[in-house]
Amino acid sequence: MPDEIEFDTDKLRETIDHEIERSDGRLLRLVALTTAILAAVTAVVSLHAGSTVNEALVLKSEATQLQARASDQWAYYQAKGIKGAVAASAATAYAATGRPTPDSLRLVPARYAADQVSIQAEARKLEAERDVKSAEADALLAAHHHLAFAVALLQVAIALGAVAALTQQRFALALSALSGLAGIILALWTAVRHQ
Repeated sequence: MPDEIEFDTDKLRETIDHEIERSDGRLLRLVALTTAILAAVTAVVSLHAGSTVNEALVLKSEATQLQARASDQWAYYQAKGIKGAVAASAATAYAATGRPTPDSLRLVPARYAADQVSIQAEARKLEAERDVKSAEADALLAAHHHLAFAVALLQVAIALGAVAALTQQRFALALSALSGLAGIILALWTAVRHQ
């Protein structure tokens, strides 16, 4: 009987090392691929979130301008009312002294009241436009918040991918995939819902 069993351990060690490299290489390639995809999706979602908030700010600015114009109309409405009241008071003063009210003065309050009707209609129209713009902006801001949360989920997924690459743990990669999937679903849901 031979004293020692001959077995080529060097060859076995090389085979084991090769298998470890091959499996770790697959994990690293998978992490790199998913991280690159998640980074691209994050960039697109982030760009969309930015444009959404910019559009919301423009709409809020337009709503503010419409509010200013409506306020101007209401001030004009009040000025016409004051002028009509002054003219009516002057007509009453003529009547109190027993003198006839001049036709030009007698017709002024009615003319100002007629002007007030069109001014009021314009003010209400501007307020309605303001409300529409403001509601659109509010909807865009809500979409922006959802997109910002989706970006955060995607960034967490990328960070977990880095952890998976460093620790070579599939659990970290699975968490990365779940977070990335949640971010993508939220971004898609927001895009579909707010079109």
